[in-house]
Amino acid sequence: MNFNLSLIVPEFYYLCLVIALMIQSLGSREWKPLVEKWIPFGAGLGFFVTIAGFGLHGTMFWDVYKVDMMSQFFKIAIAFGFFVTSINAARQSTLDEGKRSDYYMMLGFSTLGLMILSSCVELVTIYLALELASYSLYATIPLRAKSKGAAEAGLKYIMFGAVATALSLYGLSYIMASQHTTFIAELATKNWHFADNPMAVAGLCLFLGGMFFKLALFPFHFWCPDVYQGASNETAAFVATLPKMGAVIILVRMAAFIKPGLEVTTLLAVLGACSMTYGNLAALAQKDIKRLLGFSSVAHAGYIMVGLVSGTPEGLAAAAFYALAYLVMNLLVFWIVSRIAVDGRNLLLSDLNGLYKKAPVLAFSLAAGAFALVGLPPTMGFMGKFFLITSAWDHGYNWLVITLVVNSAIAIYYYLSLFRHAFTEDATPELTPDPDTSWYASVGAGMLAATVLVIGILPAPLFNFAIAAGNSLFGIVATGH
Repeated sequence: MNFNLSLIVPEFYYLCLVIALMIQSLGSREWKPLVEKWIPFGAGLGFFVTIAGFGLHGTMFWDVYKVDMMSQFFKIAIAFGFFVTSINAARQSTLDEGKRSDYYMMLGFSTLGLMILSSCVELVTIYLALELASYSLYATIPLRAKSKGAAEAGLKYIMFGAVATALSLYGLSYIMASQHTTFIAELATKNWHFADNPMAVAGLCLFLGGMFFKLALFPFHFWCPDVYQGASNETAAFVATLPKMGAVIILVRMAAFIKPGLEVTTLLAVLGACSMTYGNLAALAQKDIKRLLGFSSVAHAGYIMVGLVSGTPEGLAAAAFYALAYLVMNLLVFWIVSRIAVDGRNLLLSDLNGLYKKAPVLAFSLAAGAFALVGLPPTMGFMGKFFLITSAWDHGYNWLVITLVVNSAIAIYYYLSLFRHAFTEDATPELTPDPDTSWYASVGAGMLAATVLVIGILPAPLFNFAIAAGNSLFGIVATGH
């Protein structure tokens, strides 16, 4: 079994955190320290524990669990996301007081599942970790007080998730029957040409469907805008970011054997092009900000495919880096949405009118987030797209790179409409509460905006980490990183 506790310190820490939340959830009403007071500190400590373990490497549990550079890169990203979303949810107005411990416990379980998923290198284990991350999340969507839309969103999420799970299991049975193994390292040595092994290719496409569902890639995206709109702003911030990281890590691991020219690779490229085009065109018509961000997620899922189809360590590194950029950019925008909608309502674009006068720090941070999502310099989003384009060019999918560039131009319109409403439109007198302009709101927005800009200006340390991780998947010994 080769068990080594030191390799799974981050996972063990989050397991302890979830157990503490479970005890608090089951504890008596007399002994209940406010969970929103201590969970940000617990999540912050988890982030530092995960960073401390970035250099760990080894395999465990009969080689189904691998700790390597790529797993540690994504674990750090997931820990950071949980830290920010737990702080963001601390002032959630639409969550009943009696359900706060349960809410954080479910988010903790989902985070633990994603942590485990980052190290899984065997398909059955991947499936089990994905379910742990998913089922706990299904329960959090309806936790929005007196909202029928939240109940509807939760139902849609569960139903679509059940279909995606069934597809994955069906595909897994095909892979096992045709390739006689479920280990990614062994699958990498197998034949994946449709003419030679149609059952395996069909099974792989079905299995990847479960990942596409989590990533909200066309045509598995239908749940995404509805769930974002129905869930509370703080829950949507989690759903929009962390599960995507789990899907990307599995796609990155499996892309190591999906070479350019294979039918599966071409399918990924076609779905990526459809996803970015459909997502951007649908977002043009949206007035609800969370629905706009939902269709934006569909487009960004398509962008990530550009790195995956290149078949190079640089491409996988670019996909990993862009996934991290997507996480930070969306956490920033959802932080601002949550601070403006202090009563928990869904924001329309018109609700941003005059924001620069009411809350200048939030307005400038929103501008940084919008510019980053478009991919304008000097932001993290620009560098992410630059790495994707340079890694994929001249590997047989130049048409996909051109599609990405054209779609980025389309996206300028609706992302910069956030900026336009916040800075150029005058505020309309409405019976809505003023945005949260406390130090808590401003410092959080300012630090996330600074992260987006600083990594955009100095991307080398993170991208070198991602390159080393990409090289490790191809068995290349990286030097100088």
